[in-house]
Amino acid sequence: MGSITDIPQFEIPTHCKAGVVVNEGPNFHVEVQTVPVPVPGPDDILIKLNCTGLCSSDIHLMQNDLGTPPMSAFGVRSPGHEGAGVVVKVGANVKNFKLGDRAGIKPIMDTCGSCELCWDDKETYCKAAIHTGLMTAGTYQQYLVSPARYASPIPDGIPDEIAAPIMCSASTIYRSLLESNLRSGAWVVFPGGGGGVGIQGVQLAKAMGMRPIVVDTGASKQKLAIEMGAEAFVDFKEVEDSAKAVIDIADGVGAHGVVVTAPAAYKTAVSFIGQRIGSIIMCIGLPAAGSTTLGTDPCEYCFKNLTIKGTLVGSRRDTAMALDFARRGKLQQISEVYPLNRMPEAVEKLRRGEVSGRIVIDFNREE
Repeated sequence: MGSITDIPQFEIPTHCKAGVVVNEGPNFHVEVQTVPVPVPGPDDILIKLNCTGLCSSDIHLMQNDLGTPPMSAFGVRSPGHEGAGVVVKVGANVKNFKLGDRAGIKPIMDTCGSCELCWDDKETYCKAAIHTGLMTAGTYQQYLVSPARYASPIPDGIPDEIAAPIMCSASTIYRSLLESNLRSGAWVVFPGGGGGVGIQGVQLAKAMGMRPIVVDTGASKQKLAIEMGAEAFVDFKEVEDSAKAVIDIADGVGAHGVVVTAPAAYKTAVSFIGQRIGSIIMCIGLPAAGSTTLGTDPCEYCFKNLTIKGTLVGSRRDTAMALDFARRGKLQQISEVYPLNRMPEAVEKLRRGEVSGRIVIDFNREE
């Protein structure tokens, strides 16, 4: 039996650093401020985050353009939903985590666990779901309380800077690929695939036997896409007709699937299927509410057996599967890592669309 000295001991401060949204709305900015450390309840764990990913959804929430109630309506000032860290305190009833365990926080903080959606692998659509970084403090804050039942265990061998983005971007796109029912050998197009969600989709699609094509622009995104497993890269600023270039690559017929992670790509998504029968368009990227419509002539749906389908974020099971891909070396490091004091700069870079891959904030680094 281990002695009491084998149990990790953690000194928990009363306050911690957090990225806080100021002037919520179109002209928001982020400041690093000091905020109180929350106290876990009997069924909760307190996680000290080492890393958080930055996601485009954070920008939408800070701009308040998704048609949801604003963060401030819930008293929330810190967005973020891609956290990886260590358990530093456990509630009296907690059995599935102990001090020192690694744990992650996802876009959903908790669900009811008892409705039809929760029972049927649709838990992320639960009407009682608590959305991290909107309805409760998000992972821009270093210390967070999470219900123990919903936090994700992180296996050894996966660095925090890789595990953090898996909580959202990798598990989200894994879910989309899973629901697409695309088979091994299928051509799958990722318009905007040089971004954080898309580039993890490229790796997962490759690992699942598919043949990824990335449509994006810029030498850095092309290099990243090819290194991460894309069979081809189409630079939409360098070719006259991106759709024709994709169709030519995809056997001269067209893509079996199109996975849209960049909202600007919805207007051309259908064009990539060419004459392929039975293709599917998977919708992931969230545009500002009311700004985009995706569709085509109903005859095209009929004559081409076309499907358009949307998915939300990944479930606990999806996250566990995505983490396992990383554990086996199928999801590589694709992040720019910034220290905490440069979080405002990193958020603005993401806001301007200048990120290849993902940006991760390391709470333990300062410059």
